[in-house]
Amino acid sequence: MNSLLIGNSFPLSLVRRAVLIRPADPMEFHAACMGRRIVSFWGHANTLAVASEFAGVDLTPRSERPALNLSAQGYPCFDGEEYRECWVLSPDYEVNFRPRPGEEVPADKICAWQILRLIWGAGSGQ
Repeated sequence: MNSLLIGNSFPLSLVRRAVLIRPADPMEFHAACMGRRIVSFWGHANTLAVASEFAGVDLTPRSERPALNLSAQGYPCFDGEEYRECWVLSPDYEVNFRPRPGEEVPADKICAWQILRLIWGAGSGQ
């Protein structure tokens, strides 16, 4: 599979198989993006521009309010394509900053990014 699924969160209610979730560093994330088609289910318009800049790729989803679902085998599915890997980017804001709903987040309010890599096992834990 040459596409990479990226979002700002992943609903744990969709975990129906064994999944490894681990922190990743920016170098690992950027290396994973190289040469791959980016498929985004980014759901927060207020961080989209800053996240795209950090990622080095456009994270604008193809549709407004994109939603994930599950394949018959219990893997994440988006736009009809099944995935066994997903990357989640979450901003770390400066202390005591919390954006209002829909507020565009100024880049200087984001101190860092937390990156999680989710990997579903092929045959374990249904």
